Amino acid sequence: MNVARTVRLTFTAGAVESDTHVNLSAVRTDGEHLWIAGDETATVERLTCDDPGKPAEYREHVSFPLADVVDLPGEADEEVDVEGISRNGPFLWVVGSHSAKRRKIKSHHSDAKAAKRLASVSAEPSRRVLARIALSDDVPAERTPEGARSAGLGRGGLYELLADDDHLAPFLNIPGKDNGLDVEGIAVHGDPGEERVYLGLRGPVLRGWAVVLLLEPREDDGELELRKLNGHRYAKIFLDLDGLGIRDMCVHGDDLLLLAGPSMDLDGPVRVYRWPGAATLDAADVVHRGELHRELDLPHGEGDDHAEGIALLPSGELLVVYDSPAPHRLEESGAVLADVVPL
Repeated sequence: MNVARTVRLTFTAGAVESDTHVNLSAVRTDGEHLWIAGDETATVERLTCDDPGKPAEYREHVSFPLADVVDLPGEADEEVDVEGISRNGPFLWVVGSHSAKRRKIKSHHSDAKAAKRLASVSAEPSRRVLARIALSDDVPAERTPEGARSAGLGRGGLYELLADDDHLAPFLNIPGKDNGLDVEGIAVHGDPGEERVYLGLRGPVLRGWAVVLLLEPREDDGELELRKLNGHRYAKIFLDLDGLGIRDMCVHGDDLLLLAGPSMDLDGPVRVYRWPGAATLDAADVVHRGELHRELDLPHGEGDDHAEGIALLPSGELLVVYDSPAPHRLEESGAVLADVVPL
């Protein structure tokens, strides 16, 4: 894979102080704007460029708290762990990981403390977010002058919905980094009010098969309700991504581009696959046996440079942002460098 160029993402001093710029987990291009999220906040970020056709830098960073426009399952300042962003019509869609968390071991911990931390798992209900955010002049709003309304999928998100699922229920309380439930990608296709929402799971990966959830949410009095697909409120699709889970997704015509990487806490491999015709898929096609095209391999470091978000530029190239960026990506100004790669 050849990196065509880099793009500078410049954040405010406050965002740099809170490490938002080194915890990037989701990205979506939107004309002159770039919507982005970090995985340790309850906000979405908007940056702006001068040349959407071939941006060199996104700046003018503005942060928007999600709690200002939708009800969250946790407190307003609790980590939502936003892992996916998609723009469709007048709406910005966001999804939290829904994952449980196991505590980290740090180098200064004693053996006893390290073992104790590894036994500590928290449910993290604040992460159970799926929301459709109405935009008014590119600013999140509870309701726009045109009547578009922000809405969320209830306080339990998908978690309660999956409690009886034959495949996924056993993984709900397993931490995401342990191949437990971990929603990391969202793609939305179709006219507003008739859209389909695809959620890509980093985990679980089931004997090498990755999982996509297909939903048809509809707004009802400020909440999202799920229309039934084949008699159920969601459909499951299994994809053979060579044992990898889904890190992000984006729409490309009627296709979906899938950023894939390990479900566990590993550096790589990291790849982009094309799922042809995914937007027109029959919801009854549970195990997808059609051809998935391996578009390209992305670089990764050792303990850093984890590709977490992809977005299409108007040029047809792919913008890639990284969690835990390598030192060469960080500038003293508070900017972080993203990659642009040709498809």
